[in-house]
Amino acid sequence: MSEAELLVERDGAVATLTLNRPAAMNALSPSLLRDLCDTFRELQDDRDIRAVIVTGKGRAFCAGLDLKALGNHPDGLAAFAIHGDNDVYAALRAFDRPIIMGINGVAATGGFELALMGDILIASSDASFGDTHCRVGLAPGWGLSQKLARIIGHSRAREAHFSGNFISAGQADAWGLVSRVVEPDALAAACRQLADDIAGCVPWTVKAYKALVNDGLEMTMGAGLAMEKQVMTHANARVSGDDIAAQRQAVIGRGQQQKQQG
Repeated sequence: MSEAELLVERDGAVATLTLNRPAAMNALSPSLLRDLCDTFRELQDDRDIRAVIVTGKGRAFCAGLDLKALGNHPDGLAAFAIHGDNDVYAALRAFDRPIIMGINGVAATGGFELALMGDILIASSDASFGDTHCRVGLAPGWGLSQKLARIIGHSRAREAHFSGNFISAGQADAWGLVSRVVEPDALAAACRQLADDIAGCVPWTVKAYKALVNDGLEMTMGAGLAMEKQVMTHANARVSGDDIAAQRQAVIGRGQQQKQQG
């Protein structure tokens, strides 16, 4: 029996998804896309999961759509059926808890877009990001043309889009594309530590914060501030002073522990 194309590990409040097609640089086959969509819908219904890590096995994070499968199929791109239940962009967007992308290697084209579907990107020093749509003759469909300029700036994004040149891990760090860069053997631990930190926070607040940030990025500043005020008014009304005091003491205690360990 062949090994699953998507490895799923649940450990406490954290789920780790590993793209498992290393010989194909974790390129997205139709079945792998379906597995990603199905898994995120399952995790959305699992209230015990508070954060998800997505990474790749081998030397690549994800090389995008499997162009070999695309070329060999008589229906071409339609074979991927990237709509409805198989719409990976919609499946990840609907997940209401933080998604950490552990970029272990090359993230190219659709793989670059997949990386940007995450909330937080942590990169290995071996990672690189490339938008090769113009080189292979495809148009983006998962938000790359809109997201990248908002993250790294218009000129830098246009350079990446129009040239197909890759962005190194160091450049991605300098441009604010990733949260930080770590050594390859430290990537899994860094992602897990961050996921555990997130899982230790108040769950409803994390979900509300994610929605505020993501929805606000699609609004004007004024509209975003109005939305935040509305959410704050309704959400904070149910929180007691005793609850806040207890949480604050836990935060202070954790900070002191981290200081001692550091």
